[in-house]
Amino acid sequence: MTGHLVAPDRLSHARNAAAEAGIDALLVTPGPDLRWLTGYHALPLERLTCLVLPAEGEPFMVAPGLEVPAVHSSPVPSLGVEVLGWGETEDPYALIAARLAGPRRVGLANRMWAEQVLRMRTALPGAEQTLASAVLGPLRIRKSPAEIDALRRAGQAIDRVHARMHEFLRPGRRERDAGRDIAAAILAEGHVTVDFVIVGSGPNGASPHHEVGDRTLQTGDVVVVDIGGTTAEGYSSDCTRMYTLGAPPQEFLDYFLVLHEAQLAACAHARPGVTAESVDAAARRVISDAGYGEHFIHRTGHGIGIETHEDPYIVEGNTTVLEAGMAFSIEPGIYLAGRHGARIEDIVVATDEGGGGIERLNTTDRDYVVLEA
Repeated sequence: MTGHLVAPDRLSHARNAAAEAGIDALLVTPGPDLRWLTGYHALPLERLTCLVLPAEGEPFMVAPGLEVPAVHSSPVPSLGVEVLGWGETEDPYALIAARLAGPRRVGLANRMWAEQVLRMRTALPGAEQTLASAVLGPLRIRKSPAEIDALRRAGQAIDRVHARMHEFLRPGRRERDAGRDIAAAILAEGHVTVDFVIVGSGPNGASPHHEVGDRTLQTGDVVVVDIGGTTAEGYSSDCTRMYTLGAPPQEFLDYFLVLHEAQLAACAHARPGVTAESVDAAARRVISDAGYGEHFIHRTGHGIGIETHEDPYIVEGNTTVLEAGMAFSIEPGIYLAGRHGARIEDIVVATDEGGGGIERLNTTDRDYVVLEA
């Protein structure tokens, strides 16, 4: 997967932003930042692969010799990045140090391995180390129209999987078996990787990240299905819907109505100009006022793009002001330990269109779906 939406101007924007931040070079190892900048889905290996973006001077990438063919088959060469292969007995850190010639401050990729951080410190002893996210985060957080289109297509693909849930959920099946079939459907409906499959039935639904287990689905079960993957364009999907096998218990019906109202309230509040934490508060207020506050045990949402979880996080304490182009989930939940739980999740994008608001990228019904028992 190469990330077809990589744009050449990302490198220049990143270099300019680094210069403005007083960072002499960005050192970007395999991970989401490298994919976003270059479209190269590099393997994270003990052998160093690192994109070096000097604030002044031309970018280059050091890569193990055996990985150079993969680099050349990626978009990296087309972006004007020089590729420097290094042999098994060479020191790539020394190669970077010789090229940079005494930087005072470098920005390291957030996902750089600790051993690589320490070796960079040894190779560049005079350079203060800071996080590259200080530069790249503000660039990645606002999606371009092409990125929003990619997220929209990813959302449509995962919606098609939810529309097929009657094929997978029925009494007598184990969560694990249903999850295997759902994973196959995620690939069949337009993703190239399956990032997660959560099938939380009955009491397992009260654990937000349960995934799947050996529990057998039963008549009357409430089932949380939270699924997502990555498309060939390199962008993620993530959507949660609720299903019941036959008529659900009254207790579930009582709090699901509250949850549905909370999700609507957060979506109605979200728009450019409001803070991320205020969207969380809009959902949390409805749930707390109904007496379920202690059962809402996670943040209301997270950003999404080339990662399933990225900025902005929709949580108390995050005073980030939402801007047009920011994409994030809105997914309040209520969980009754030992009994069942519920979550409703849509991916949305803040937009200035129509006076400002959001566009929901998931369009399937947000009510619970009753499947024949």
